[in-house]
Amino acid sequence: MNTREPAAFFNKKEDLKVECSLCPHRCIMEHGKSGVCGTRKNVKGNLYPLNYGKVTSIALDPIEKKPLNNFKPGSMILSAGSFGCNLKCSFCQNWTIAHELSKYYEITPKALVKKALELTSDGNIGVAYTYNEPSTWYEFVYDTSVLVKEAGLDNVLVTNGYIERKPLEKLIPYIDAMNIDLKAYTDSFYKDICKGRLKPVKDTIEFAALKCHVEVTMLIIPGHNDSIEDIALASKWLSSISPDIVLHLTRFFPNYKMRDVMPTPRETLENAKKEALKHLNFVYLGNV
Repeated sequence: MNTREPAAFFNKKEDLKVECSLCPHRCIMEHGKSGVCGTRKNVKGNLYPLNYGKVTSIALDPIEKKPLNNFKPGSMILSAGSFGCNLKCSFCQNWTIAHELSKYYEITPKALVKKALELTSDGNIGVAYTYNEPSTWYEFVYDTSVLVKEAGLDNVLVTNGYIERKPLEKLIPYIDAMNIDLKAYTDSFYKDICKGRLKPVKDTIEFAALKCHVEVTMLIIPGHNDSIEDIALASKWLSSISPDIVLHLTRFFPNYKMRDVMPTPRETLENAKKEALKHLNFVYLGNV
């Protein structure tokens, strides 16, 4: 696929409108307009990806930085990202590439896989799609993932989980591990802070945990999603899927539009970990 080919997962509507069916927003766009993520544009009744093959960040990272602590620990992974995100979290840690058009360079799936293979001597096990939201980079991620698996390497998604079931079902046979953000365990947080909904993320976690290795990250923000009650509910729910799902509780630092919120106290994280360990076998603290 290239940027001249239409995007995957959209429906044509009347008057040259299109409905994108990649994520739960299901944006309806008139000719010349883009959706919430800013990466898919209606051109004369067809939807096109704007970020295919466009890389804003690339690095060889420890697998634990994704974070994935229980998936091939001690290994390295080639991490690549583009631009765009389908949530609008006011605390975004990568807002310069998620919500603004950053500098990028172009690369083909074949070239990225070649780079990944060249780095195996440095401990590289594959490719991680990360930094921005990889589901908004869907066509490139899919094409690359197929080639990565053919090369005998691993694919990792670091995602907010805000994706519809059909595109996830098509992609997940090529995915070996996922780290999925659970922004909070209340729909009001998703609605007010992220401009999304909780249920689609829970659906993604439940489905993905049956298909590949899954770890979950919760960024703990003081006064917003740090109540012990919510940590308990989230942990109980994850344990109902599997008590071996890894939970990362990550420290918040002021960023983007939440610069007036204090960093997460270490005590808050320790208390949250203690509660989560009542239900889950693996809980780690991050950014501490």
